[in-house]
Amino acid sequence: MSRVFGADRGLHGWLSPKRLTGHLVRTMAWLTGTMIALAMVCNSAHAGRPCQPTRLTVSTVQQGLALAERTVRRLDASGAKVVVLARAGQDLREHGLRYSHLGLAYKDADGWRVLHKLNDCGSDHAAIYRQGVGDFFLDSPYEYVAGVVVPELAVQERLWPLLKDGRNRASLHTRAYSMVAYPWAKRYQQSNQWAVEFIASAMDPGVSDRQAAQRWLRSAGYEPTELHLSPLTRLGARMTMANVSFDDHPSGLRFTNRIRTVTVDSVFAWLQRSGLAHEEWVVH
Repeated sequence: MSRVFGADRGLHGWLSPKRLTGHLVRTMAWLTGTMIALAMVCNSAHAGRPCQPTRLTVSTVQQGLALAERTVRRLDASGAKVVVLARAGQDLREHGLRYSHLGLAYKDADGWRVLHKLNDCGSDHAAIYRQGVGDFFLDSPYEYVAGVVVPELAVQERLWPLLKDGRNRASLHTRAYSMVAYPWAKRYQQSNQWAVEFIASAMDPGVSDRQAAQRWLRSAGYEPTELHLSPLTRLGARMTMANVSFDDHPSGLRFTNRIRTVTVDSVFAWLQRSGLAHEEWVVH
């Protein structure tokens, strides 16, 4: 399986849909054949977990596709056509967080698709990809669990046409990537930050760039997560990981060990607090 369209050289990642061959849940024979084939492929783009290129195992593929199938059944039963979908790519419990990465999922004639931003493995850049739900959960997550928040119907109606043609919101994507990008700056952009800025653009037709999206999010009451990271932790990450930078954070926060960034948990909490979405579901 080719997981990505390739490294983003401009907006290549926006241009064509990435989807699993065939429908995810058609037949068990198809699943078995797919699992064996996928187990031989090395992942090259990641978000919400450490970048460790390893071959997928049959067990990993089985668990990922099984979670995807359960999730799709819940999505179909909900009657929704747009949801905010999260995975637990890495263990973030020490920071009080359950999920690491989110995407914006929408339903079209061929099934559910997920539009989300992925870091090109360990690098300082990222691209936007369109994938099937099966692909979304094939990243060897820390925990096989899905978080789902269903937006209010009016919010879904705004998001759905934009998600089908993400090129209309290309100005919201910044190629430079940092896993802990500051929410109110434009130098870098991490995956969850792209998603919440995309939501802002759907809610206000006047939002045409990242600065306007961030302005809208502030006015709508979005609050980022504040992580407490020691100077030694920050130094180690900066020296050993190309996809981690802190120089976009205000000195007053950074030098007091306070790093604010966009997390799935903060986005879920804000969507529910603001009345833009219903209560979270958890799919095990």
